[in-house]
Amino acid sequence: MGDHACGSCSGKDCSGPSEEEKILQANLARIKNKIVVLSGKGGVGKSTVAVNLAQALAMAGKKTGLLDVDVHGPSVPRLLSLSGERPRVDADRMEPINAGPNLWVMSLGFLLPSNREAVIWRGPVKMGMIKQFLRDVRWGDLDFLVVDCPPGTGDEPLSVLQLLGPEAKALIVTTPQGVAVDDVRRSVTFCADVGNPVLGIVENMSGHICSKCGEVDDVFGSGGGEALARETGVPFLGRIPLDAEVVRAGDEGFAFLRVHQEGPTAQAMNRIIKPILAMAEASGETGKE
Repeated sequence: MGDHACGSCSGKDCSGPSEEEKILQANLARIKNKIVVLSGKGGVGKSTVAVNLAQALAMAGKKTGLLDVDVHGPSVPRLLSLSGERPRVDADRMEPINAGPNLWVMSLGFLLPSNREAVIWRGPVKMGMIKQFLRDVRWGDLDFLVVDCPPGTGDEPLSVLQLLGPEAKALIVTTPQGVAVDDVRRSVTFCADVGNPVLGIVENMSGHICSKCGEVDDVFGSGGGEALARETGVPFLGRIPLDAEVVRAGDEGFAFLRVHQEGPTAQAMNRIIKPILAMAEASGETGKE
């Protein structure tokens, strides 16, 4: 039989990890906390939550990476006014795009020739892209890596969680209405099935704040996300109201929390981020590069 693990290696020893796997694991070992933003439902503001979470962590002095793995609709470049940016490639490694102090971003959107380009890929190609972004991007030492996934429980979130490993935590976003909660419930089950803990559920667009009188109108109802958290036994991180300023920030290409520190929406976001920041204190500070 010889010393080889199988009969199809043409004399090569396949008993240990490949060189590419070693590079991937070395890259991931430099990242203290990994947060994957998920939702079983589209249109719940998941990318907006991911962008503002990453921005808030960076503003708190934490070295933060933001990885957009939405293959068919990468929106992070637009949300941060980075459309048209191209990463520098050197010796088969890529430099993430700097989006301000302590914040680095990577997205397939940076690699497409135009924002009109349709990406028609099957699962294995998506898996390869995500692995390349985790292995070949020079993330360096990070306190946090925030990964923005497309909606659902398909190839992209599955690939991300499998590659990041069981220490990666999911942040699940929903809106209050029942049709969204029904779909998002599957995200909680998905995380349990793949063996990753749920950091918590965020109820987005939870009540509309009138810009004139300040009254709150529950356009989509209220409490669906909190009820789902109780039902599934995972933490409820809080509610974010539907705010026209959040919409304007996204359209104009900046994170809401970068310019809004006061008001009910900023306060709601900061309450959600506070326990996440505590993760960095628990895991210790990153080393110097």
